[in-house]
Amino acid sequence: MGPVSLNLVTAAVVFAAIFPVELPDKTFVATLVLATRYRPLLVWLGVGLAFVVQTAIAVTLGGLLASLPRTPVELAAAALFLAGGVYLWRTASRADEEEHEAEEEFSHKGRVGATGLGAVATCFSVLFLAEWGDLSQLLTASLAARYDDPFSVGLGAVLALLTVSGLGALSGRVLLERLRLSLVRRVGGTVCLALATITLLGVTGLW
Repeated sequence: MGPVSLNLVTAAVVFAAIFPVELPDKTFVATLVLATRYRPLLVWLGVGLAFVVQTAIAVTLGGLLASLPRTPVELAAAALFLAGGVYLWRTASRADEEEHEAEEEFSHKGRVGATGLGAVATCFSVLFLAEWGDLSQLLTASLAARYDDPFSVGLGAVLALLTVSGLGALSGRVLLERLRLSLVRRVGGTVCLALATITLLGVTGLW
């Protein structure tokens, strides 16, 4: 195995793709709700660990896909980016309603009174289950297959997820009051559609 290398451009592209997709997501709301029960730092640690594990799984899957013939892999990645973009645009108008539903859902989860490692473990379990098969995880796997650079993709995805979870734990309520989630979701959809276009252009040799 060769030395691990970091491509800052790839990491930045992945960060820019994952951040606007995850910000209006239910996992952001879950982090916000958990931060009303436990110390924000403990919430961030638990949620962050869940994100790291989920990203490792996604990047591993993407790495396996990258070993397959290149053209089918890139076409599949483009299809997923396209599906993600369409989904985010079509659901943008319902973003605020879904935020309230997610807040109600997660208000009943978690162990009341947990402290220290117990709080970290609770937040880990809640977010690990909520994030499983999430759009951001699927996009991370696709990006890992698209760029065949697991370290850079994994780093960009983890930094984006840790940033979102940090915002949720520290100032999630303020952000929800000032941000239009529908707009954020449309930005995420636009990023996904751009990735689909770039990937398809790469397959045709025009990029």
